[in-house]
Amino acid sequence: MKQTQKHLSKVTIASLLVALGIIYGDIGTSPLCALRAVVGERKIDDVLVYGGVSCIFWTLVFQTTIKYVWLTLQADNQGEGGVFSLYALVRRYGKHLVIPTILGATTLLADGIITPPISVASAIEGLNSVKGLEQTIVPGNGLTIGIVIIILSALFFFQRFGTQLIGKTFGPIMTVWFSMLLIVGCMQIAHYPGVLRALSPHYGYELIVRYPHGFWLLGSVFLCTTGAEALYSDLGHCGIKNIRITWVFVKISLVANYLGQAAWIMHQNKTELNGANPFFAMLPQWFLLPGIIIATAATIIASQALISGSFTLISEAMNLNFWPRVKVRQPTDIKGQIYIPSVNIILWIGCLLMILYFRDSSRMEAAYGFSITIAMMMTTYLLSYYMLYNRKWNKLLVAMIVVVFAIIELSFFVANTAKIKERWMFLFFELSIFMTMYVWYYARKINNRFVKFVDIGKYIPLLKEMSEDDSVPKFSTHLIYLTKANNRGHIEEKIMKSIFAKKPKRADVYWFVHVHRTEEPYTMSYDVSELVDDKVIKVNINLGFRVQPKTELYFKKIVRDLVANKELKLHVRPDGSTKYNAEPDFKFIVIEKFLSVENEFTLRDGLLLNSYFFLKNLGLSDEKAFGLDKSDVIVEHTPLIYHPAQNVELIRNTNTHA
Repeated sequence: MKQTQKHLSKVTIASLLVALGIIYGDIGTSPLCALRAVVGERKIDDVLVYGGVSCIFWTLVFQTTIKYVWLTLQADNQGEGGVFSLYALVRRYGKHLVIPTILGATTLLADGIITPPISVASAIEGLNSVKGLEQTIVPGNGLTIGIVIIILSALFFFQRFGTQLIGKTFGPIMTVWFSMLLIVGCMQIAHYPGVLRALSPHYGYELIVRYPHGFWLLGSVFLCTTGAEALYSDLGHCGIKNIRITWVFVKISLVANYLGQAAWIMHQNKTELNGANPFFAMLPQWFLLPGIIIATAATIIASQALISGSFTLISEAMNLNFWPRVKVRQPTDIKGQIYIPSVNIILWIGCLLMILYFRDSSRMEAAYGFSITIAMMMTTYLLSYYMLYNRKWNKLLVAMIVVVFAIIELSFFVANTAKIKERWMFLFFELSIFMTMYVWYYARKINNRFVKFVDIGKYIPLLKEMSEDDSVPKFSTHLIYLTKANNRGHIEEKIMKSIFAKKPKRADVYWFVHVHRTEEPYTMSYDVSELVDDKVIKVNINLGFRVQPKTELYFKKIVRDLVANKELKLHVRPDGSTKYNAEPDFKFIVIEKFLSVENEFTLRDGLLLNSYFFLKNLGLSDEKAFGLDKSDVIVEHTPLIYHPAQNVELIRNTNTHA
């Protein structure tokens, strides 16, 4: 872990390129749509255009630079960022922090199905500015939608192979992209330097307060900072120093381009945009096609970052018990790069539905931003706990910081509520994600309340006696149970019943393995307790919340290490292997619960538990989730009796005839 931290803290040309390629895709492509959305079809004047740029500039200063780049990036969990990493740091300070975490994760994940289509569509629609294609590439027509669908489908298809190969080009492409933003913007500023006065907060104030319905334009202004939350989530890929250094270049490029667009709008000699996109319109005609190609590549990279971030988010949610177990693959050897097929399919279908429903980027802009404002508010709330309890900052200072960002984010939230009518179908997606996380987390809490632990000490004489009783058929040489007991002397009652009830399970060695999820991201350690010499052994495996569990692989390595080190006398006893089979005789027992028909529930608990077991059946089985080989696993089922039926009255009928 120290080596990883040291590696991330290094600043080199290569590390800066990686940061440019991974971190800024979403926020870096915002010039394609943000100012255009502010101006829309309104009459062009100083207050509208300069006010829009002023609000964008000060949003980048306060929301992106101060809140995220300076403040939030300090809340790193062993170098990792994101809402779940932040939750892992502060969860001990309040049970109620679960709901803000679920809301933040839900809305950030929802961003993954609207960012790709809006970004790619904005770039492809730029072809409308190329001479000869005005009538062919029309926003919202079948050809344009078809091209966007093909690009998005290809992007999701190639996820299964990982991004190791194409990922190497991300940094150079984004460097070219931001350089293009800077140069094109500066060209317009050089022609019309008076546009620099748009940076004055006076114009932003005029737009919000004096311009008719100006406050509601904040919903469009917000498009300039939608990638800030993803920036924090990607902290672990690049390190804080690389992000902060590259942000200087990125911010200058973004601001220059927005100023350039404002200069072009104010001097185009027209009173309205008439559907034109100022980003593409201010490009020299000879550079228009290369510019569109570069923009398309940048939007694909932005989409890739959101998709990869969604995979990481769901992986963390599973490991922190917020999401059902689903299949996770490791397409490459790169640490942290994962592929989740089910999430990939959901995002792909969601993106296609977005482009088919909204059809063009301008309509998607009208629906975009509501989710991310919620994610940002939840981060602010969790961050306040981090500043108070982890960093021990002065309460007054924390209160001032929270109030400032609460005012900014609540303003954006209220302005974005006007978009709800445009995104009603999107709410179903968000609600389903939220309910999945809510049900899984709280139903597991109810489930765990009914796990009864017993003192293993009173069973040890019986275990030792049965292990040596040849009259009982041997079940296996090594019998391994997965246990939730993190206390050395405790074990679940159901495990003891499994060993002794009905047909007793005799083994030479009884192992009880507990997988403990740590608050650090990449912990991989273990400890061993010998409860009875060579007979009963407890193993605790400590895994970080970003590590994929491969319990059988870890367990067998632990046994090999113990044998190699001549510990616990395992090296002098038979392991179950024979001359016919060199493999040790291991048998894992997994005990799965099912909902007993005896139960009577309150309405809430009934809905939670029935939904939980429904989701459990859709997800991976416990043996797959914990990384166990089916050939070495026996699954036993035990009923969950939450609240047994009471006062069962059964009357015997004595009037029957022979």
